[in-house]
Amino acid sequence: MRKTVSLSLFMATLLASGCSQQADNENKPLETADTQSEIPANPNKDVYFGDTHIHTVLSFDAFLFGTRRTPDDAYEFAKGKSIEHVRGFPMQLDQPLDFLAVSDHAFFLGMMRELSKKEGKYKDHPLSDAVRGATSAEGSSAAFQAVLGYLRGDQAGEIDDRDVMRSTWKEIIDSAERHNDPGKFTTFIAYEYTASGPQAENLHRNVIFRGSTVPDEPFSRLTSTNPEKLWEWMDMQRSAGMDSLAIPHNPNGSNGWMFQTEKFEGGPIDENYADQRMRNEPIVENSQVKGTSDTHPLLSPNDEWADFEIMPYRIGNSMLSTHKGSYVREAMINGLLMEEKNGINPFKFGVIAASDTHNAAGSFEEDNYWSKTGLTDTPAFRRGSVPLPEQEGGESTYATSAGGLGLGVASSFWGASGLAGVWAESNTRDAIFDGMRRKETYSTSGHRIKLRFFGSGDFTNDLMNSKDIISDAYENGVPMGSDLILKEDQSPSFFIWAAKDPSKTSLQRIQIIKGWVEDGEGKEAVIDVACSDGLSVDPDTNRCPDNGATVDLTNCEITPNKGAKELSVVWKDNNFSQDQRAFYYVRVLENPTCRWSTYDAIRAGVQPRPGMKATIQDRAWSSPIWYQPNTW
Repeated sequence: MRKTVSLSLFMATLLASGCSQQADNENKPLETADTQSEIPANPNKDVYFGDTHIHTVLSFDAFLFGTRRTPDDAYEFAKGKSIEHVRGFPMQLDQPLDFLAVSDHAFFLGMMRELSKKEGKYKDHPLSDAVRGATSAEGSSAAFQAVLGYLRGDQAGEIDDRDVMRSTWKEIIDSAERHNDPGKFTTFIAYEYTASGPQAENLHRNVIFRGSTVPDEPFSRLTSTNPEKLWEWMDMQRSAGMDSLAIPHNPNGSNGWMFQTEKFEGGPIDENYADQRMRNEPIVENSQVKGTSDTHPLLSPNDEWADFEIMPYRIGNSMLSTHKGSYVREAMINGLLMEEKNGINPFKFGVIAASDTHNAAGSFEEDNYWSKTGLTDTPAFRRGSVPLPEQEGGESTYATSAGGLGLGVASSFWGASGLAGVWAESNTRDAIFDGMRRKETYSTSGHRIKLRFFGSGDFTNDLMNSKDIISDAYENGVPMGSDLILKEDQSPSFFIWAAKDPSKTSLQRIQIIKGWVEDGEGKEAVIDVACSDGLSVDPDTNRCPDNGATVDLTNCEITPNKGAKELSVVWKDNNFSQDQRAFYYVRVLENPTCRWSTYDAIRAGVQPRPGMKATIQDRAWSSPIWYQPNTW
C-alpha cells in the first residue's frame, strides 16, 4: 500500500516541524553559562545539521599535513565565517551548521605543536626537525612517517607527555565553552580515540561528551587499543556524572574488525558485551570523506546503488580492507542472526555522518572541494583527479602512490561527505545529545536533505490527510532509531517524508532497505516506495522508472525540471511475517550531478579521469526501525 503526495499538500506542516534553526551569531556575545532550560522546546522536534568529526592543529596528523587552524577557527567556520586553508585559499560553508564537535586525536594531543617549538623541553628532540619541516607536501610525508615510527615502536612514551595532553585538552574544553550558544549554535566537548588492530585495521571512535564536566584527560590508544577498555572507562566516567557516547567511524577501513562476532581479544560475544557496546556507542558513522560504510556491492549484489563512494583500503595505507565485517548493513543483519541464536544484538546501531576533515573545515560541496589533508591532497593533481603537471603536453599520468609528492593512493576514492542530521527538541547540548542516544539520527553524503521516518501497526493512508501529521505520527508510531511493537494481527506500515536541500538538485526516489531473518539466514531487500516526476513503482521489480535526469559532463549542467522538491509515502510491508526479526531503514536518492573529480577535470581543461566515477547521486540514510517477534 502506498500513497504519494505533492509538496503543496503538507509543506507548511512538515517544514514547520522540520526546519533547522541556523545560527545567527553576528554581534552576539558567546555564552558560557548553561541556559538550556530557557530555550523553547518543540515537542515535534526540528532537524539540526552538524559535524561530529573535526581535526585541527592539535591533532598530530593535521599538524603534519600543514593545518594551523585552531578549534576556535573550526567553530567560526561552522558558524559561517571564512577561514584560510594551508594553501592560502578561503574555505567557507554555503550556510552555517547548527552544531559542531572538534574531535582531535587523543594520542600525541598537542605534541606536534610542542615539538615544532624552537625553545622548550622538546627543542632538540630527534623528531623536531622533521616536524618543523612539515611545510610542504614532501616534508609532510617525511614527518608523518617519522612520527608513525614512534607510534609503531617502543618510543611512543618519549612523546606521550600527559602534561601537554592535559593542557591541550583544556584548550579544547575552553574553546567549546566559548562558542556554545544555546538555542543558536551547539558545541560538544569531544575527541577521537584512534585504536587499531595489528595490521592497521581501523577501530577509531569519536567520543562526544554530553555536558561541560569532563575528565581531566581523554582515554587514548596509548592506554589501550582495545575498544572494550574504552567502554569500561566511559562507564566509569558516567558513574561519576560525565555521560558520553562513542561513534565508530570508517568501518569500511577496518578489514572486518569493526563488526567482528567475537571480542577484541578473542572469545564469544556475550550479553554484557552487547549491553555495554550499545550503551556506549548507539550510533555509527556510515559516511564521511574516507568513503561510505553503508554497504558494499559484494555484500549487496541486488542493490544497484551499493557501489557508492567505496574506498577499498584500510586507513592510512594501501592495504586492502575486506568487505565482510566492515559495513553497517551486514552488521545489522548479523545482529539479527545473533539475536535469533542467543538473544543478544551488539549491532543495533543508528547512523550518523561526519566530515573527518583535517583542515578544521568540512568540505561538503562537489563544486568547491578541498578534500581532507591539507598540503598532501591539494592542488587537484595530488588527489588523482587530473594529470600530474610534468605530463602537460604529453601522455596523461595520474598520481597513484606516495613517492616524493606526498600523494596517497586513497585520496581519489575520497568524497565530499558527510553531514549529521539529528531530530531534537531544541538546539542545545542536552537535546541533541539525547537525540543521538535514542538514535533519532540520520546521515547524508553532504547535502541538507530533510528526512522523517516513522513506523507503526496503525498507519493508513488517512495519515496523509492529518492536520498535524508529525504529532499523529509520534502519537501512533515510533520514529527512526526505535523498536516497533506490534499487536498479534498487525503488519508494519511506515510514514516517510523527504525534502530536498533547497540549494541542491532535486530528489529522485525514496527506498526502504529491509533486513530480516528467514530459516536461519539473513536476507535483505531494496524496495522503491516513492518516485519523482509522477512516476509509479513497478510492482514486479519494486523500482521506479528512470526519470530522465542526466548530467552534461562538459559543463556539469543537469536536466532541468526533473525530480521532486518533496516526496512522501505511507508504505505497508505486505511480505511481512510476524515470526521473523527485521529492521527497516530509508535511503533517499537525489538526481545525479557531477562528482568533485569531474569539476576538477573541467577546471583543468581535461577529460574526467578514466575509471573514476564522473557523477554522483547524493543521498540520505535514516537510522533503522527494528521489529522482533512478540510473545502474546
